[in-house]
Amino acid sequence: MEIVDIAGDIKRTFKEGSVLTRLIYINIGVFLLLKIIAVFFYLSGQAFPVYQWLSVPSVTEVLAKQPWTPITYMFLHQGFIHLLFNMLGLYWFGQLFLYHFEGDKMLGVYLMGGLWGAFLYVIAYNVFPAFDSMYGLLLGASASIIAILVAVAFYDPNREIHLFFIGRFPLKYVAAFYVLLSIIGISSTNPGGNIAHLGGAFWGWFYIYQLRKGKDMGAGLVDLVNQAGEFFEGLFKHKSKMKVTYRKPPRDDYEYNRQKHKQQDEINRILDKIAKSGYDSLSKQEKELLFKQGKK
Repeated sequence: MEIVDIAGDIKRTFKEGSVLTRLIYINIGVFLLLKIIAVFFYLSGQAFPVYQWLSVPSVTEVLAKQPWTPITYMFLHQGFIHLLFNMLGLYWFGQLFLYHFEGDKMLGVYLMGGLWGAFLYVIAYNVFPAFDSMYGLLLGASASIIAILVAVAFYDPNREIHLFFIGRFPLKYVAAFYVLLSIIGISSTNPGGNIAHLGGAFWGWFYIYQLRKGKDMGAGLVDLVNQAGEFFEGLFKHKSKMKVTYRKPPRDDYEYNRQKHKQQDEINRILDKIAKSGYDSLSKQEKELLFKQGKK
């Protein structure tokens, strides 16, 4: 298959796909793009500081100079295994979420869950003495994914899912296991990531809690994202130069009406044939014409 066809297929599925499909595509696309750029930096013998520019820094002074990072970090993955497991989790839990809610709500949970993960991460690194001498960088979609998991588990806690080698378990236990694992993991080699998970988990619970009261707490951010998307789409969309031509009405209208009458006469003849001899008496061409006419 040609590269052009692959690019066209990706563009089509991205445009026609669900929010879940688009989120997965963006995460994979960012990962591949940065890895390709990193190759050129490596060959030129230069350092590749993009991950530092796009990850959330634990130091507030640095964060103030990089205010975009609480958004960019949730689409950033450094290794293939990290990306793979996050995208599998996003797909599994995202499908469960979309079973109950529309895509805009899922986008709101993903983005706000990531923002709450970044918020709790920065707060923890600047409050607890254990992190006094540490400088951390936060990246990955895990907080957003756990937000989606906890949200759907809180909404439909007894829904059973199948776990490999274990069997069927209610979703509430799966979510509780991930939250407990994140709490225990704070004292491991990835304290910042596990703290961010808890921020995402909090938002997933809080979102459904508020939604049951009739408040969609992520709607404002989703509207802002949609407006930004429409703005950039209009910015890069080229207006086609249309050449308007006018048909000659007398001759064209006459030919059009003649063809329509001829086609209608043929349909009437086929219907008369069905009335006299039945549908099975029609030829293949007659059946196809009747079928096409019925679809109009």
